[in-house]
Amino acid sequence: MSVIIPLPRERFGLAPSVLAKTDSFTVTGWRTALGIEMVGVETPRGRVEMLPYMGQMLWDAMFDGVRLTMDSAFAEPRPAQVIVETYGCLAYHSGLLRNGCPGPQDDHPLHGEMACATMDAAHLEIGEDGQGAFVRLGGHVDYIRGFGPHYRAMPSITVRETTQIEMAMAVENRSALPMDLMYMCHVNFAFVKDGRIHQAAPFTPERTRVRRDVPAHVQPTRAYTDFIERLAEAPEDSATLDAPEKWNPEQVLYIERPAADASGESHALLERPAGDGFSMSWRPDQFDHLARWILNGEDASVAAFALPSTCEPEGYTAEKAKGNLRSLPAGETAHFATRFGYTDKAETTALAKTISDLTEKENA
Repeated sequence: MSVIIPLPRERFGLAPSVLAKTDSFTVTGWRTALGIEMVGVETPRGRVEMLPYMGQMLWDAMFDGVRLTMDSAFAEPRPAQVIVETYGCLAYHSGLLRNGCPGPQDDHPLHGEMACATMDAAHLEIGEDGQGAFVRLGGHVDYIRGFGPHYRAMPSITVRETTQIEMAMAVENRSALPMDLMYMCHVNFAFVKDGRIHQAAPFTPERTRVRRDVPAHVQPTRAYTDFIERLAEAPEDSATLDAPEKWNPEQVLYIERPAADASGESHALLERPAGDGFSMSWRPDQFDHLARWILNGEDASVAAFALPSTCEPEGYTAEKAKGNLRSLPAGETAHFATRFGYTDKAETTALAKTISDLTEKENA
């Protein structure tokens, strides 16, 4: 059973106000001085902040005193039409008609139109299910163009009493024609010096490929290109972030065919030196590509160690040429879901073993 609470934009004022309160959660809403509506959820183990009307981004999260979010020059969200104008969030919906870094023949914004989309409506859902109590931010936005695509995007973010967050997207094609679909759940965890990445695929050149094409926003150096060549030959060198200076500029890798467990989920983990970590889980039958983006720059640092996607992030023209575009038939709805968050020492040890067992089983 659950209760739906509409969140009209006029409900958000400059002073934070309580939107809902239960035994497990306190939900507040406010509008920043820059005009951005925000929803904060206090849980027994942390706090999560979301943007109900800007693409329903997950702006920030902290559990057990550990902040999950990338470091950036953005102290708060800013009014934006494209993601680079407010690039400091923990997670956002990348896509949906276009995705990735636009190439020379592309005219779409970086990571597509959904990342900063102005939502038509937002709501809270508060209730309890088989996994326990939850607070869910939901809503929808209709994208419609005369003589062009028409879809309804229905994102959601679910917060529970645990340290895991569920992020979902449903896309309904409301056009009479099929539509191209490119979607990535873009989760930007904090860079962890000496962190160790666990993945359900071997660190071999065939299964962990380094991106060799340099995007337009990167200014390559000799050390940068040398590192690309090194990772291409020995991708196991990317498993531990023990040389932070090497990850500036950014590096992108593609993990091929990660194994899934009996429930159909695959997992990745960034183990922190203290023994705890950050985790990511998704279904390869929904996301048939997995990217990794690591950057330790002067103005931004991020370890997006698992980016589930329907394509690689090289822009519309390149992905079309590779055959990586999905087609969503008229009237049909595509569904995507991920789960990610913080793991304590015991949970990190258990998940690392699960991932290792999946990899060993596949190689047996």
